[in-house]
Amino acid sequence: MSGAILIGGGLIAVWFCDLRSRQLRELTRFSEAVRNIAVFYDGVVVPGAILLLISGSWLIVEFFAGWDFIKVPWLVGMMALFAFEFIEGNTITRLYFMRLRRLTDEAMKSGTFTPQLERARAENLATFTHFLDLPLLFLIVALGVIKPETWTLFIAGLVAAVLIASILTIYIKSLYPWSNEDRQR
Repeated sequence: MSGAILIGGGLIAVWFCDLRSRQLRELTRFSEAVRNIAVFYDGVVVPGAILLLISGSWLIVEFFAGWDFIKVPWLVGMMALFAFEFIEGNTITRLYFMRLRRLTDEAMKSGTFTPQLERARAENLATFTHFLDLPLLFLIVALGVIKPETWTLFIAGLVAAVLIASILTIYIKSLYPWSNEDRQR
C-alpha cells in the first residue's frame, strides 16, 4: 500500500512539475521545474516502485502459491502493467528526464534555451509515455480493487489509458509548443 501511495503521489508531483516546466519561458525557472521533476521521480517514484515490487512479490508468493497467480486475470494484468511501467519508466521516461536535465544545465551555462533543449522538449514519445504513467497506475489500482474475473476491465482500461495519454500529448503540446515547427501550427 505504501509503495502505491509513493508512486501515485510522486507521479502526480512529476506531472505537475512537467506541466509547469512546459509553461515557462524563463530559463532559471524552467531549470528549477526540471530539477523538481528529478527530485520527485528519483526521491519518491523510484523508492515507491521498489517497495511495491518487493511487497507485491512477497504477497504473490505467500497468497497465490507461487505460479498459481497465472490463473488470475486481474493479478496477471496488474503484474504485466507494473512490469511495463517499471521498464518504460526506467528507460524512456527516466532517461528522457535525465537528458532534459543535462540539456537544461548546458543551457544555463549559455544563458539561453538551446536548440537541442527545445528539440528534446518537443519529443513525442517521451511526452506520450510520461502522460501514460498516471492512467496506467489508475488501471493497476482499479484491477487490484475490483478484482475482475475476466480480461474485459484490463482491455477496456488499457484502451482508455492509451486514449487519455494520446489526447493529453496532443492537447498539452498544442497549449505549450516547444519547437518552432509546433509554434507555426
